[in-house]
Amino acid sequence: MPATPTKPRQKTKAATARQDILAVAARKMRQTGYSDMSLRDLATEVGMKAGSLYYHFASKDALATEVMCLGVEVVQQAVQTALAKQPDSTARDRLIIAMHVHIKTLLSESDFSSAHIRCYPFVPETVRNELTTVRKSYDKDWNDLICAFLDKPAEAAEVRHLRHALLGALNWSLEWFDPSRDDINAYVKSLAHLLPE
Repeated sequence: MPATPTKPRQKTKAATARQDILAVAARKMRQTGYSDMSLRDLATEVGMKAGSLYYHFASKDALATEVMCLGVEVVQQAVQTALAKQPDSTARDRLIIAMHVHIKTLLSESDFSSAHIRCYPFVPETVRNELTTVRKSYDKDWNDLICAFLDKPAEAAEVRHLRHALLGALNWSLEWFDPSRDDINAYVKSLAHLLPE
């Protein structure tokens, strides 16, 4: 009699539990911040004992690191996918596409990205260090877009300043954007007016 195939089922159950933990943690980090996120409350919400969380994540810092890493990756993937569909767009239009997709992902689709932006200044330095590689990867995407837009080998400071200005304006929308009053397209269009034709 063949053995019952329990391992694949267990792996699926563990993977599902892990995704549930990440999703709830991202929402809680977005709403209340890193420091005020209670692992006990998180465990209750996903239907497990607090101690069981440590089967999936070694610590609160490890959980926060993965949430925030995913936060960068989801918006980076969204921007890359949108740009890949518009390979013949001008450098200025590609920059505007990236701006539009970045803010849309923050506001409409991703607790993970919002959690990253809101919590990054407040997590321990060890967590920030773990995020260096993924953040630099996304920064490079924007550096490439900006250099193409400027149409010259730009000085590092010039590129960095423009990247911070654009991403800062987009990311800060988390604090004030009201979908009943504000419009993503209108906001991006306003920012685009700052970019010379």
